[in-house]
Amino acid sequence: MPLQTLSNAELLRSKDGNVQVRLKAPEINKYDGENARTEYPKGVQLYFYDADKKVKSSLSAKYAIDWEKKKIMQARNNVVIIDYQTGDTTYMETIVWDRNERRIFSNNPLMSKNGQRITYGDGFVSDEKLENPRILRQRGTIEWIDDENTDTTATE
Repeated sequence: MPLQTLSNAELLRSKDGNVQVRLKAPEINKYDGENARTEYPKGVQLYFYDADKKVKSSLSAKYAIDWEKKKIMQARNNVVIIDYQTGDTTYMETIVWDRNERRIFSNNPLMSKNGQRITYGDGFVSDEKLENPRILRQRGTIEWIDDENTDTTATE
């Protein structure tokens, strides 16, 4: 049984009065003891803000767990990262936030869309603010032109 349960939660993390991250979750369960953790069994949405208080990126997943002692949060099941500044949207199954190393990463296959370009890769790494994301081991890029005579090109 969880020590605490929150429903329809919205949490803010700020520094010097400026909101940096907003977390929204339909349900949060907090457990204590040797395996202290916080679970987000019905999903989680994280919004990262810039200095002008605009959302610069977001991360959503259908499940997440935060291991307090290890300082590791794992999100899985339909993870979507959106970079509102570049227009990139990245899709993967699992991602990890390691607060000790101050980085977010995945070693799993992913797909990233930007306009008329789709890039495939086998990993992802970024700082914990999602400001410098990189696709690792890129396997290819597909570009297309959206009209009646669709041209499709693929590069590797």
